[in-house]
Amino acid sequence: MSLKVDVRKLDLFNDIAREGSQTVAENLETLAGIEATMDVSKINFLQSSDLDAHIGTDDAVGIFVELIEPPHGYVLFVMDPAASKSLAESMVGGMDADEQRGGFTDMERSALQEIGNIMTSGYVDGLANVLDTTIDISTPSFAYGPANQVVETMGGWPDEDIAFVVDSTIVSPEADVELTVYTLPRVVELVELIQAIDLETDVGTDTTASEEFVP
Repeated sequence: MSLKVDVRKLDLFNDIAREGSQTVAENLETLAGIEATMDVSKINFLQSSDLDAHIGTDDAVGIFVELIEPPHGYVLFVMDPAASKSLAESMVGGMDADEQRGGFTDMERSALQEIGNIMTSGYVDGLANVLDTTIDISTPSFAYGPANQVVETMGGWPDEDIAFVVDSTIVSPEADVELTVYTLPRVVELVELIQAIDLETDVGTDTTASEEFVP
């Protein structure tokens, strides 16, 4: 099929991702008491060979879910390990006496996965509402290591010549937390959904998560 997309719809999709990322920031504040804002959201079309360089090789914590309905692919949250540790500790409240595995205790890993679950549910549901579809997701998984290896743990980049990557950065200066959301759909399936977007869509209204998806 043709990968041509009305640029107005592509811009609208970026607005969708931006709005969804702001929801992630709001959920982060509710869960951990950390005031956060969406800093930037942008769409990247990348050659598959450039993807590892795009995400980098610095150590990172990744929380990811698989999209198990079109447009398939993954949503990946990436954070600095120290910031992840602080965020997890704010959730477990110093009650964790578990043995650490790879710098994180089992309770801290579980706390980060729960944060990922709540943030992802609202984010993906907002995308699905505007794309006029349903997108079921897997349970969140935790990974720790060089960022490009976190992607390999996730299942790798989509097996396509060109990748469609939405980067959204969420920051909390007071807590020294920076979170990047990578949306990594399959290009052909996403294009089919974007082509069907109504240009009259009210992004602010349609990206609000449906009640049944809110934990």
